[in-house]
Amino acid sequence: MAVNLQKTEFILSAASPKDFLRDGLPQVAFAGRSNVGKSSVINRLLNRKNFARVGAAPGKTIHINYFKIDGTFYLVDLPGYGYAKVSKSERDRWGKLMETYFAHPELMTLGVMIVDARHKPTADDCTMAQWFKDTGRPMVVVANKLDKLKKSEVQPSLDRVRLTLELEEDVPVIPFSAEKGDGRQELLNVIFAAVQPN
Repeated sequence: MAVNLQKTEFILSAASPKDFLRDGLPQVAFAGRSNVGKSSVINRLLNRKNFARVGAAPGKTIHINYFKIDGTFYLVDLPGYGYAKVSKSERDRWGKLMETYFAHPELMTLGVMIVDARHKPTADDCTMAQWFKDTGRPMVVVANKLDKLKKSEVQPSLDRVRLTLELEEDVPVIPFSAEKGDGRQELLNVIFAAVQPN
């Protein structure tokens, strides 16, 4: 499937469930803790510097943002969770928005969950992974910040992610570096396989 990643356009920010796109195009949903480098991963995938806004303060994605890729599928950027210094009511609003999105599994073609390769996944990460699993849709886990690990630490880190998030064998865990580009092609392959018409 030849997809021109340069042909990417921002479509809309959904602030409430009525804004969710339901036009039948595949949706690849990205989620991750606020400071895990989700925007950097998206930017690296698209080879664009500042396409998904990289905030100096984590937690800048407060709506569900839709990017259309070459007219063929949406990359859906979900609000970061966990760290952002925002009011509880604002956090609850994001939570509700995310929950409603996940309550409509037919919207999601593939879930992409981003974790920090250096650390054991948090309780929030485990909750997020469970949300993805509950949709019954395929998912892939991206272990970002690979460049911060020694070679000998990579496999134990991936094993720890799989074990902590209780992932099935068929869920890929991709070592990734938004900084250096490692894992980019592998992740694109998973995405393209999920979004191409059967």
